[in-house]
Amino acid sequence: MNFEQIYSQHPNFPNRYISPEKLFSYLQTNLVDYIQEIGKSYLEKPIYQLSIGTGDIHILAWSQMHGNESNATHAMLDLLVSLDKAPEMKEDLFSKITLDFIFMLNPDGSERWTRLNAADIDLNRDFHNEASKEIKFLKNAAASKKYDYALNLHEQRTIFTTDGIHPATLSFLAPSENVERTVTENRKKCMAVIGSVYHHLKEIIPNQIGRYSDEFYPTSTGDNFIKAGMPTILFEGGHFIDDYSRQGTRKYYTVALYYALKAISELNSETTGWEAYLEIPENKETHYDIVYRNVKLNTEHECILDIAVQYREIKEDEKDEISFIPFVMEVGDVKKRKGWLEIDCTGKKFISETKYPKLDAVVSFTIED
Repeated sequence: MNFEQIYSQHPNFPNRYISPEKLFSYLQTNLVDYIQEIGKSYLEKPIYQLSIGTGDIHILAWSQMHGNESNATHAMLDLLVSLDKAPEMKEDLFSKITLDFIFMLNPDGSERWTRLNAADIDLNRDFHNEASKEIKFLKNAAASKKYDYALNLHEQRTIFTTDGIHPATLSFLAPSENVERTVTENRKKCMAVIGSVYHHLKEIIPNQIGRYSDEFYPTSTGDNFIKAGMPTILFEGGHFIDDYSRQGTRKYYTVALYYALKAISELNSETTGWEAYLEIPENKETHYDIVYRNVKLNTEHECILDIAVQYREIKEDEKDEISFIPFVMEVGDVKKRKGWLEIDCTGKKFISETKYPKLDAVVSFTIED
C-alpha cells in the first residue's frame, strides 16, 4: 500500500490558516500524552513538542519557524490522521524512529500570518544572535539528545519553477556546511533521503520537484545545524497550479514527509543512492502571479507596456482564512518572467484614476473590453 492511497486531510484544520489557539486546544485534547511545552513565545504563547515512536533513530523537526508557512503543521497533523487508518504502516514506521516534532515554533507570527515573530525577528536568521526566545528553545531541543537527522520545514513563494514552466510544488535541500558547498558525509546522508523522496514523488507530480539553492547562509538554522554535525533536510512547499490555498501542496508535502521518515528509517545514516539528489532540477525564479500584457495606458502619447502583479497574503481580522491582495511588482517590458495567469489586454481599456500603475502598491486599475 502506498501512503498517497491512504492520505487524508485532517478534518479539524481545513483552511490554510491555522489559529494557534485552535491548534493548542486540539493538541491538549487529543495528543496530551505525546506533547510537552518546551517554552513560551515573545507574547507568552506555548510552544509544544510532540514526541512519537520507540525507535533508535532520533529525528527532530519543526514547523512554522516562519508564521506564514503553515503547510508543515498541516503535514504533521495529516500524517497522523492518515496513519491512523493504516496501523501496520504506522507501527512499522514508529518502531524504527522516534520523532520529536515542534509545532508552530513561531506562534505569534502564525497568529498574525507574518514571517517574523512578534519582536520582528526572523528566527531563521537568528541562530547566532539569539535575540529571540523561540530560537533558544529550538537550539535547546537540538542539544537535548543526539539526533540522527533534523527536518527544517518551510514554504516558498509562487515565483519558483523547476523548468520555467512547472511550479516548484516541493523543493528540497541538503544545506551546505561552508561557502565552498563541499559535499560532506552529512550532506550525503541528507541527499540520500531526498533522493528516495524524489524517487517516490517524481511520478506523482512530474516536473514539480525542485532543488533549493545550496548557497551557504552563515546565520541560518539549517546551515548551522548541519555544520555542527546534525544532518538537516530542508523542505519547501510551493505553488500548485490554480491552488493558492495550497491544498494540493499540503497533500504532497504530507506524502513527502512520510517518505522522508520512511527513508530515514531504512537508510539509518547510510548514504546509499545519494547521487539521485543531483538529478533534481534547481529552482528557477521565473514567474509572477499575474502578468497583464500589452496594456495601453491613458497617456497623451501612445504607451503600451506589461504590468506584473504578485499576491500578498494578509490575515484580516474576523476572517478564518488568508486574503490574497494583488500588488504591482513590475511595469514595463516584462519579458524575463511569465505569469501563472497571463491576460492579453490588446484592444482593451485601462481604467484607472492614475495614468501609471504605482509600483509596490495595491492594484487599483481594471481592464475592460
